[in-house]
Amino acid sequence: MARLPVAACIVALHLCLLLLPSSSLRRLSEAESSLVQHGGGSRPAYHFLPAKNWQNDPNGPMYHNGVYHLFYQYNPLGATWGSGNLSWGHSVSRDLVNWAALNTALDPTAPFDNNGCWSGSATILPGGIPALMYTGRIDAGKEAQVQNVAFPKNLADPLLREWVKPAYNPVISLPADVPGDRFRDPTTAWVGHDSLWRIAVAAKVGGPSGIASTLIYRSKDFRHWKRNTLPLYTSRAAGMVECPDLFPVAEPGVEEGRLGYTPGMASGVVRHVLKLSVMNTTEDYYMVGSYDDAADTFVPELDNERSLDDCRTWRRFDYGHVYASKSFFDVRKNRRVLWAWATESDNMDDDIAKGWSGVQTVPRKVWLDGDGKQLRQWPIEEIETLRSKQVVGLLGAQVNAGGVNKIFGAGAQVDVEAIFEIPYLEDAETLEPNWQLDPQKLCEEKSASVSGGVGPFGLLVMASGDLQEHTAVFFRVFRHNQNYKVLMCTDLTRSNGRDKIYKPPYGGFVDIDIEQHRKSISLRTLIDHSVVESFGGGGRTCITARVYPEHAENNNSHVFVFNNGTGVVKVSRLEAWRMARATVNVVHGR
Repeated sequence: MARLPVAACIVALHLCLLLLPSSSLRRLSEAESSLVQHGGGSRPAYHFLPAKNWQNDPNGPMYHNGVYHLFYQYNPLGATWGSGNLSWGHSVSRDLVNWAALNTALDPTAPFDNNGCWSGSATILPGGIPALMYTGRIDAGKEAQVQNVAFPKNLADPLLREWVKPAYNPVISLPADVPGDRFRDPTTAWVGHDSLWRIAVAAKVGGPSGIASTLIYRSKDFRHWKRNTLPLYTSRAAGMVECPDLFPVAEPGVEEGRLGYTPGMASGVVRHVLKLSVMNTTEDYYMVGSYDDAADTFVPELDNERSLDDCRTWRRFDYGHVYASKSFFDVRKNRRVLWAWATESDNMDDDIAKGWSGVQTVPRKVWLDGDGKQLRQWPIEEIETLRSKQVVGLLGAQVNAGGVNKIFGAGAQVDVEAIFEIPYLEDAETLEPNWQLDPQKLCEEKSASVSGGVGPFGLLVMASGDLQEHTAVFFRVFRHNQNYKVLMCTDLTRSNGRDKIYKPPYGGFVDIDIEQHRKSISLRTLIDHSVVESFGGGGRTCITARVYPEHAENNNSHVFVFNNGTGVVKVSRLEAWRMARATVNVVHGR
């Protein structure tokens, strides 16, 4: 078949996909296609996931020649992890919302990755050549992890469907001071003032009881890499870290596009964010700080609540059920975009029965808040193209103490934006000192069913009509040191009646001065069947949860506004839209 011009595919990607040879796309049987389209009550309609089988970490997101690419850890043989089978799934999009599935980009076929193609990142080299850096898991008598590189087989192919792994792999071998299974997840590369490429790799240095480290490697040619003497960062308390991500951030009010990784831009003058995924907590942590590209070290800017030596005290991208996040700089829209893996919280038998496991959060725009201390996140604007019908628009509604108001027309596939106003902050309870240390525990003790002074108030989503099943997303306001502190929680206690479902409390404080914000706080919640993804205080605190209510199988979910505090809460604004189903990796069989 003749190759299609690159420009034609940029203009009409979906048309190009339809014209591809059938061997280029993963095909589904008629039964599988029906499952993807309908998926029961738990399969998301607009979050990214493969048509079937297991996925976990997002890998190598990038924008190249008018096409967005997302690679992801994928088991093509089933709905469970299967470490030795791990490949790189590959999907493409024009808008980061609708995705077409291609065949796997990387499979464990070579001596340097024969036990799995694990996580990594994408870098666009000079001349517009993409390169994938990834961890190969090899089995040479004992497990060992090495770092490999792969390149497109044909740069004229607009979809980059085939990738070549050079025979000179691995480009970085296992260091002598690192255990075989503790060396992985290379970052996107960047260039320092010395014109050398750099990548960061997670490792545990010094043996099984060693130090969680993020190592730096430098290269002139992207083939020969040399380890830097100093690590980028170490954390003695964290155990093992994974999936590092280092990127520059623009100061508030400064144009962000200048911070793309080009020679000379990764200097210590520019503030950076370091993100680490901590294995023993399965949570992602980040800090804003200073990166020195001469020494290749990162120093976080700490406050009284953070620790230099323990990254587990840092801020989190999401205080819910996500892990292994990965970002990329979107040159098309001049923004940094973040993905994260939202794991299932039901059990393995359920995953096998439904034939799939794992979703990605909606892609989020990430930027530095005006306080210069924290990142803010918001669903990319393209998500709003799925808003099919506004089902409610309230202004000035009042929710009395103990009140529950139904949002008519909102169900299991909806986008809700609300602003809550608290007329009487004086009713706030005093925040006990020990509560500050563990907001998740505080959300458990002060659940949605426990009446308070100011709060709990917020939304009851994925709710049955009789409220026997529901997930509560809510705020509480506490008095703290002559000021106020806002807690945000997602309460899964009554999300379903099943025993073998993981239903922890989720929570984090919202770093916002609620008095300066006119005694009001915003909440946006994206509801997508088994995914409840919430953004509090304009994206200062995010919580993602996975829920599996039994009533959802009957397509009978509702959304309510509630207030279980002692005073009145005013809903200054509330808008809700039904969300259309995105086209996500659905390819019908012939």
